[in-house]
Amino acid sequence: MSNTCANPLLLGWIKEWLDQARERNSKGIIVYKKAYESMKACPLVFQHPSEAQQLNGLGPKLCDRLTEKLKEYCEENGLPMPEHPHKSRNKRTSDEGITEAQPAKKPRKVKPYVPTLRSGPYAIILALSTLDEHATQGMTKAELIEAAQSHCDSSFTAPSDSSKFHTAWASMKTLLQKELVYDHGRPLKKYALTEEGWEVAKRIKVAVSSDPTQSTLPFRAEPTQPDAGNVTSDRAPRNAIPQVTRQASIETEKQPHQQYDRHVFDAAPGGTVTPIVIPPNSFTVQLVLDVREVRSSRDRDYLANELSKKGVTPEVRALELGDVMWVAKFHDPTFLSRYGEEGDEMMLDWIVERKRLDDLIGSMKDGRFHEQKFRLRRSGIKNVIYLIEEFTFSQDPASTMKYDEMVVSAITSTQVVNGYFVKRTKNLDDSIRYLARMTNLLRKMYGAGSGATPSHTLALIPSRQLSSSESYRDTLQRFRAGKPSTTFAVTFSTFSALTSKSDVLTLRDIFLKMLMCIRGVTGEKALEIQRRWQTPQAFVQAFESLSEKERESLVSDQMQNLVTRKKVAKVLSKKIAEVWGEDG
Repeated sequence: MSNTCANPLLLGWIKEWLDQARERNSKGIIVYKKAYESMKACPLVFQHPSEAQQLNGLGPKLCDRLTEKLKEYCEENGLPMPEHPHKSRNKRTSDEGITEAQPAKKPRKVKPYVPTLRSGPYAIILALSTLDEHATQGMTKAELIEAAQSHCDSSFTAPSDSSKFHTAWASMKTLLQKELVYDHGRPLKKYALTEEGWEVAKRIKVAVSSDPTQSTLPFRAEPTQPDAGNVTSDRAPRNAIPQVTRQASIETEKQPHQQYDRHVFDAAPGGTVTPIVIPPNSFTVQLVLDVREVRSSRDRDYLANELSKKGVTPEVRALELGDVMWVAKFHDPTFLSRYGEEGDEMMLDWIVERKRLDDLIGSMKDGRFHEQKFRLRRSGIKNVIYLIEEFTFSQDPASTMKYDEMVVSAITSTQVVNGYFVKRTKNLDDSIRYLARMTNLLRKMYGAGSGATPSHTLALIPSRQLSSSESYRDTLQRFRAGKPSTTFAVTFSTFSALTSKSDVLTLRDIFLKMLMCIRGVTGEKALEIQRRWQTPQAFVQAFESLSEKERESLVSDQMQNLVTRKKVAKVLSKKIAEVWGEDG
């Protein structure tokens, strides 16, 4: 604690709440940290905690908590409680010098937020309250819907009528905005109650336990909060509310899928992931086309229309990675929900990056080519196809030769170094024919609707058993080694979360992206640099201990024993030193 703080008592209590929030890994960390820093830097001495509202990060609610703590402190130590500044302002001095109190304004009662009985927010809060209040776990969307549906009159999966688009799940946005619920986790998002959310949940349970038959909640206009000790005894044990619902779901899940139980793989030693084999007649192979894949700005539907003419109707949507991919789309939209997953699509192990020659050369110049290959490598997709379309350049012989050399180098690197398949086509129509043939081939391979015996099996990796993108890739590698004829995959929504550019990045990911911003630093070179210097700080400190001349050759000297594609030349090493080794 800082010795220069003008309000050490208040600062200590905020620090105590901050430490508690860190132990619980709750969303309150941000709130208490901001309040702590503001209080620590404030030079003013507050006579009453309510005066701290002028600071950034300290609102009325937090100041009220500080006031309660100060009351307890004064009672324990026999000290007078400081007078509220608003009360002192209400006093006036008469002509005789006698202080008279002005009639105080009637305080406005602030009603606590209470959701309507059996509404979406009501059901979500009750379902989340079955978790342990002090645990860092949460519920996935599928688990939460399953647990909350019995407490809600509206459906969480279908609109109330055909004229509406929203379900009861739309109320989650309100709870997130009011900071009663927070989400966390990757690749599968999980939800949990904040401290304020737990207060609302306790009020709901006290009201329901007092009269469970009433149609309205009696505490809607009651400003006081129930005693925490009484609430604890009334709270149901963990998982008490959805227990019957989950058990029924398990029983119904077993009945239609008992014949496939023998196909469930055992997790590898030390692993916790158990993939589940999908029956081949339960899905069809669907081609998915990125919304940006168009013939021209005036003819955006050409690819989709031409593919449809060839018997392959594509789904057009925004893709996080690649230009074309294939998914297993289930005939039963609720199939994946039985396993706690979202959506009705699973990824297949094939993805296409389409490049016209001019676009390929442009991506090599601005660094997109290496960045895309780096992301494809981290995606875990086994079969990556580079579809390169011919394009006529200018007739300048020197320019044509230069571009030809660049293309040959890029294709060779893609095939030999990355191990990706390169398919060259004459034009867009040739590419469309290739995509149609690939779709038909995959349908035969997986026996999806073709009636033929499948040569490949599809297995679901449950997203709730994955902790990060690294664990996802490690899991894929482990299972592929044991079952080469089986495609191990996650759902489409999970794959999009794992490969999203806008998703939460680790420090390692950010460091690699920073390195690859330097022209000439490929994904392989960036990985080798990161292996030697784990963090940006370690990389900068390595330069600080050297002279200017030594900085220029630091990276090249450290990586001189590597193979050619990973080795950093002295020219590139000097360029890296100019960016990372400059004195501030």
